[in-house]
Amino acid sequence: MIKIFFAFVTILAISFYFLREPLLRSTAAPAALEKVAALPDEVSESSGIEVLPNGSGYLTHNDAGNKPYLYQLDKSGKLTKTIKLGLPNVDWEDLARDDKGNIYIADTGNNKNKRKELAIYKVNPKDYTKAEAIRFSYEDQKDFPPAKQDMNFDCEAIFWHGGNLYLISKDRGQKQTAKIYRVTAKAGKQQAKLIGSHKIPAAITGAAISPSGKEVVLISKEKLHIFQQVKNPEKFYDGKYKEVSLRGAGQTEAVAFETDKMLVITSEGGNLYKYTL
Repeated sequence: MIKIFFAFVTILAISFYFLREPLLRSTAAPAALEKVAALPDEVSESSGIEVLPNGSGYLTHNDAGNKPYLYQLDKSGKLTKTIKLGLPNVDWEDLARDDKGNIYIADTGNNKNKRKELAIYKVNPKDYTKAEAIRFSYEDQKDFPPAKQDMNFDCEAIFWHGGNLYLISKDRGQKQTAKIYRVTAKAGKQQAKLIGSHKIPAAITGAAISPSGKEVVLISKEKLHIFQQVKNPEKFYDGKYKEVSLRGAGQTEAVAFETDKMLVITSEGGNLYKYTL
């Protein structure tokens, strides 16, 4: 019996050795995730995405160290227009859109938590030459940079609602808390007001609110964080929470609502996706 037992264990060990690589490398994407296209070469580090006001396509942009350009894509992911803006790209991280069609560009990346003034640029697709700047600092940041464990003043995720812009932090310190800040969507200098926080062990890289205002979605690497039945966008984290795996989608950086039930997603150096809620 002992010999049989050890023979059985040996067979199991050998089987696991040869099978473990395919199991660990499986990258099958969830059924609700549809790859639309590979992103154009010009968009090497897609960091934000927004749906155009007329619904004809999308806007995206590259991350820090790239030119201050917006790239217009049609619904098949083909590059149709490059929009060159006379704005600095210190660290563009996300896009948002208001109910009048204005686009907000979040120059809010702050990897080392050293920036004393951040910016969100407001442009209109009818005339990109006219831009307004919302410049802000965080009301609760006193040190630049703060101690390592307090490095929670980076932001890669914004959304617009009711005349305000909401910013969700990327916790580079303890990697467990997303803070929510609010600024008014008006040009000028102001302080970002801390209005809440939510325990979430993920590095948030994008945010979006549904047209109905009843759902807010955050995105991190290969994950969606969905808040449903939202009553107050300022406290969207009180909504019904659901986490969805985007396994196989790569470094997912940006998300936007195309409809109340359809999301568009981009991955850095990767692809354009759609996800059905």
